Amino acid sequence: MNFRMILRTLGIVLCGEAALMIPSLIVSLIYGQEDTRAFLISISILLVVSFILYRVKPVTTEIYARDGFAIVSLSWFLVAFFGALPFVLSGAIPSFIDAYFETVSGFTTTGATILKEVESLPRGILFWRSFTHWVGGMGVLVLMLAVLPSVKATSIHIMQAESPGPSPGKLVPKIRETGKILYLIYFAMTAILIACLLLAGMPLYDSLVHAFGTAGTGGFSMRNTSIGAYNNVAIEVIITIFMFIFGVNFSLYYQSLKGNIRTFLRDGEFRLYLGIVLASILLITLDLNANVFNTIGESLRHASFQVSTIISTTGYSTTDFNLWPSFSKAILVLLMFIGASAGSTAGGIKCIRIVLLFKVIRREILKIVHPRSVHVVKVNGKAVDEEMLSGVTVFFFAFIMIFASAVLLVSLDGKDMVTNFTAVATSIGNVGPGLGIVGPMGNFSSYSLLSKIVFSFCMITGRLEIFPVLLLFAPSFWKRVNI
Repeated sequence: MNFRMILRTLGIVLCGEAALMIPSLIVSLIYGQEDTRAFLISISILLVVSFILYRVKPVTTEIYARDGFAIVSLSWFLVAFFGALPFVLSGAIPSFIDAYFETVSGFTTTGATILKEVESLPRGILFWRSFTHWVGGMGVLVLMLAVLPSVKATSIHIMQAESPGPSPGKLVPKIRETGKILYLIYFAMTAILIACLLLAGMPLYDSLVHAFGTAGTGGFSMRNTSIGAYNNVAIEVIITIFMFIFGVNFSLYYQSLKGNIRTFLRDGEFRLYLGIVLASILLITLDLNANVFNTIGESLRHASFQVSTIISTTGYSTTDFNLWPSFSKAILVLLMFIGASAGSTAGGIKCIRIVLLFKVIRREILKIVHPRSVHVVKVNGKAVDEEMLSGVTVFFFAFIMIFASAVLLVSLDGKDMVTNFTAVATSIGNVGPGLGIVGPMGNFSSYSLLSKIVFSFCMITGRLEIFPVLLLFAPSFWKRVNI
């Protein structure tokens, strides 16, 4: 374990976070509100701490696999810790635990909130709150890899630890170029989204805030009633489409830019993702048309938006789906667990893991029926090695165990089972709103400090796909052995 290099890299990350606060500082200066001082102090603290850490001289700059996992896990906890300072120092969220919860929710693109009312908050604070979505969507460390002047090839371990999915890797041989490509695609798509929202009649500031939440699949809004406050069909359609788009594996966009457009139709995960979305919209539309809304058009409008926002784990809302029939709510809860595609900005278990789990189940059934036959699990025509299949099954088990443990802990607060169940599901799946007290018109403020810490842990664990965080608690992980 290269401890000195870990500390030095953490210093670079915190310096990067200081730079990321500058746009919010500029916004606060433009609007002339009281949050300017909070950002200046926060940036100063970050620069001092980052300078101290960066002064640590490593014996070697090699980053091993375990170093990468440690850097990513510790970075996310530290970035959220210092990212909470503007909320506390400005007085927007006086409690540090509440501010930490809000910041973790932002960077992990969860969108769960403890705030009962947001429209009165300073514009700079609201900008920072949503900007954390955009930064965290593609990954804090991926951004650092893209902008650092010199990054070794061994830094692939950092990207592997932070990128969502069972098999993250490089798009091109150089890891820094991979980070650049990802962020160029990300930035271009975000810019197109902002332009579309402006054309639909949304003000510039509003467009920026909601584009950050949509691109990062986070869901923080500057309106108390989220997207529903605009009551604009064009805005809803645009955000619905882009939430779906940002839930697609970014490597498919890269392949299509190279001219391989058919890669979308050939990709098994994308086909499942699209199929689940279309089937869910159809079923919920039929259910709503019979029980909630008067026309098929209105039912389709709200069903498509909520399906897109939940499966992409964005968390925006146009209506209170907490009041929908049980069948529709059951579908939305299932979508919370499934999530979108690996390699996207979305959370959840991911469609590729669902594909692999079903294929493993099918293989085991075939083994029982035909004991002597050999069955190879394939995805997109390529055989999947046993190590990856084992990793997927272990991930699923760990996901369920952490989920169950968190439900038990937050149940100490005495709230109803539906609220507790969906609160944990939406936290570990990085979705945002749940059902009951934490529904789209509710929040997490009534939970105890212990529960908020549990939710924060679940959000980071879900965003980093469990293992990078769990490794921190393994004593053998910290031994001074490079493997």
